[in-house]
Amino acid sequence: MRERVAKLACAAAAVCALALSPAVAQQQQVQPRDAGAGLARREMRRPKQTRDVTKAALIPGGTFEMGTDSADLARLQQIFGIRRAEVFSSEVPRHTVTLSPFYIDRREVTNAQFKKFLDRHPVWRAGNVSPRLHNGNYLKHWSGGTYPDGRADHPVVNVSWYAAVSYCRWVGARLPTEAEWEYAARGGLVGKEFPWGDDAPDKTRANFSASGVGDTTPAGSYAANGYGLYDVAGNVWEYLADEWGAYASTPETNPVAGGNLFTVGDSFLGVTTRRVLRGGSFGGAPVNLRVAYRDSHPPEGAQPFVGFRCARASRAQYRERKPRGSA
Repeated sequence: MRERVAKLACAAAAVCALALSPAVAQQQQVQPRDAGAGLARREMRRPKQTRDVTKAALIPGGTFEMGTDSADLARLQQIFGIRRAEVFSSEVPRHTVTLSPFYIDRREVTNAQFKKFLDRHPVWRAGNVSPRLHNGNYLKHWSGGTYPDGRADHPVVNVSWYAAVSYCRWVGARLPTEAEWEYAARGGLVGKEFPWGDDAPDKTRANFSASGVGDTTPAGSYAANGYGLYDVAGNVWEYLADEWGAYASTPETNPVAGGNLFTVGDSFLGVTTRRVLRGGSFGGAPVNLRVAYRDSHPPEGAQPFVGFRCARASRAQYRERKPRGSA
């Protein structure tokens, strides 16, 4: 699957937004099998990398309004030239979320960082991973166990959700929850469309389709948001811990859809449901860069426009959460 280049002046904006959507472009699911469970056990037997918290931003706990109110859909359609309200429907309803303080990486995980992980965990090298844990694209642009020349500081791509979970565990962290990601991406701003405010994206603010780059840029190439996070709009989509699903209609505290942060054990290797993506990418349309915009991806779906960053709780790491919709 390839992302199509979107332009601000595209006449069929709704079609462009959907074409750039991983949820629309790829629907393949993988059925669970019993192969691959040994990966997590071998991972846990190896010493973990010491986490450098200076590379992460401490996000203060707080309460915010997550998502989009249904009354705003018509306005958003007009602003972005979207004909179909369904493009925004997964963001509804707007609901109140309270979060504990947490750390989140300032930058997306880079090729150089991921290579260190592979050097310690060769079971995650290309060619060693069970076929059911990727779609055939896993690190396909690497050669001889390393990334292309000149790409050390670019975000790692063509990785699966499973590999992202395993990497984050290795550094003593986990994938961010969707709520954490949106709260952090807002950078302390309230009710704004983008990490920098309401001004339209341009090539000075983010790496997206209209920037004309057509590929990843080094992590941190554009200005950080109010919390010191880079590339939360554009460059690459980011895997999150959450299972894809509808929002809750009632207030939530530290939610994670599916109820599991996958910090221990090998249950993450049995996941087959789609996972949430956020942030847009170098091929994304302006609408994809909104802090409230949601999309999803199959966990095995390694692609050249999908990467990740890690997060962790500010104190003792919590491991299990109440699933959305549970009593």
